[in-house]
Amino acid sequence: MTGKVRVITAKDDDVIVPAGVRMLVRRCCNAVLQCEAFDGDAEVSVTFTDDRRIRELNREYRNIDKATDVLSFPLGENGEYDLNHDTGAKLLGDIVISMDHARAQSEEYGHSLEREIGFLTVHSMLHLLGYDHVNGGLEEVRMREKEETVLTKLGLKRSETYYMEN
Repeated sequence: MTGKVRVITAKDDDVIVPAGVRMLVRRCCNAVLQCEAFDGDAEVSVTFTDDRRIRELNREYRNIDKATDVLSFPLGENGEYDLNHDTGAKLLGDIVISMDHARAQSEEYGHSLEREIGFLTVHSMLHLLGYDHVNGGLEEVRMREKEETVLTKLGLKRSETYYMEN
């Protein structure tokens, strides 16, 4: 039986986050945990920022000096997580989403901003749970299938104009 996720959201002062996005992020996080049959309650921190700040974080933590759409900072490893001692929830980690990138990619791929933010959230949640796509192969295929399964369940399935660059 799966638990529930507590999503803590924040934004940089100069970043505009459309109404309903926080609710969408919570729905996406819960859907991933449900699909993964995650046992127990969980806590995730999601921050909305701009390209300038996400570039700084990418440079600092990944040694990549460019902006990106989303960063994931897992707190657990091999299914083991620290606990929030007040709530008993497992601390999964942090997600940082660039609203600049999300807006640009939604236009580029021809789908809604809602779909793009949903994708970025689901993608990052899977990273927090230990999935990876960096090395390609079966791992990448498995992660992509899980992303699309969750997004379809949420009514955010891929449109025919959506594509991904390698």
